[in-house]
Amino acid sequence: MAEAATARRSRITPEREAELYGAVLDLLREVGYDALTMDAVATRTRSSKATLYRQWGGKAELVVKAVRHDKPGAAADIDTGSLRGDLHALLAREDDCTMEQNSALMRGLAMALHQNPDLRQAFREQLIEPETVEFGRILRRAIDRGEVRADCPALDFLVHMMVGGFATRTLLDDQPPTRAFLVSYIDAVILPALGVPVS
Repeated sequence: MAEAATARRSRITPEREAELYGAVLDLLREVGYDALTMDAVATRTRSSKATLYRQWGGKAELVVKAVRHDKPGAAADIDTGSLRGDLHALLAREDDCTMEQNSALMRGLAMALHQNPDLRQAFREQLIEPETVEFGRILRRAIDRGEVRADCPALDFLVHMMVGGFATRTLLDDQPPTRAFLVSYIDAVILPALGVPVS
């Protein structure tokens, strides 16, 4: 009985959780993953460090859940009736300002992912694998509609292509990713690779 009461007391409201995740993302943008500490999160959010550890276990889990929480709804929920429409609708969920902020955040996390196995594992389990499954559902619908051949060799690389266009925009062009750029990229690169006519 006492354990149930403790569990109830430690539960965080969705509003408070969103506030905590927002603060974590702000700190990530300000200082990066390596310099982000649970002490800093506790101070910024007026929380106890014990509560943070009890709720999330550690920094890697907290950071990944904050990144995941900040993402728009599930990709697989989008169903426009065509693969091109689905991919364009995915882009429409975020404006250019948000994309630029997310791009900067992901650049900051990229090095940390290589150096922190716990972060890499949490990132893979809670972001990469679920996203891959969601994109798989989108592709399955496209195959079922006859838009993409089931044996198309590019099917296994959709997530790679999507991430590549987003991640390399700044690296190669010194420009933030924008919806206009990514729509052009989808039409010029991804859809042709999948054998989907654009016009």
